[in-house]
Amino acid sequence: MITLTESAIKRVRDMMSKREGGVGLRIGVVKSGCSGYSYALDYADQVAADDVVIEQGDVKVVINEEAMPMMEGMELDFVREGLNQSFKFINPNVTSECGCGESFSVTK
Repeated sequence: MITLTESAIKRVRDMMSKREGGVGLRIGVVKSGCSGYSYALDYADQVAADDVVIEQGDVKVVINEEAMPMMEGMELDFVREGLNQSFKFINPNVTSECGCGESFSVTK
């Protein structure tokens, strides 16, 4: 199960309200960086047969089922630090991260 904090729910709701149509937020994992993987965020315009839809509050997050094992138990937060704001992935499956924090590795 993947959960969203209230701050993340509010941010996804705000993002979707500024866009015409769409199902929700799509979260993926792509091979990238020096540690192996990075998160990919996009709008989900449709749900494919191999997607998992997580509903929390009044928002939906769409994840391809192939990426689910790497994100199982993850919490998605949205944080503001000074002028910066971003989604924060709190993932118990991550075994290491690169120095810049852009990529991570997991044990499968």
